[in-house]
Amino acid sequence: MDSLMNQLAREMTDAIAAAVAKDPAVEACREKARAAGLEMRISLETVIGFADRNAPARGKGRQSPRSSFEMSANDRRFLKSLRISADEATGTEVE
Repeated sequence: MDSLMNQLAREMTDAIAAAVAKDPAVEACREKARAAGLEMRISLETVIGFADRNAPARGKGRQSPRSSFEMSANDRRFLKSLRISADEATGTEVE
């Protein structure tokens, strides 16, 4: 099972890297850096989790992973810099 999960995680990582590399906005940023005489290296961290779909749910029901999620002000600033909006009504902000 571990080798299957490793293979799937590797495939997902490769797919994400390919999607980012083909994105016109990413390429435009890299071109701006090249025009300024710089070479830009992009490194993304990917966290991939697996859960057994056949395992019985614990407790009375499945708990949503978002229910215990806390987002800091730095997290929000980072997402905003990527032009990703965070749902401020449901998130708990930590300073």
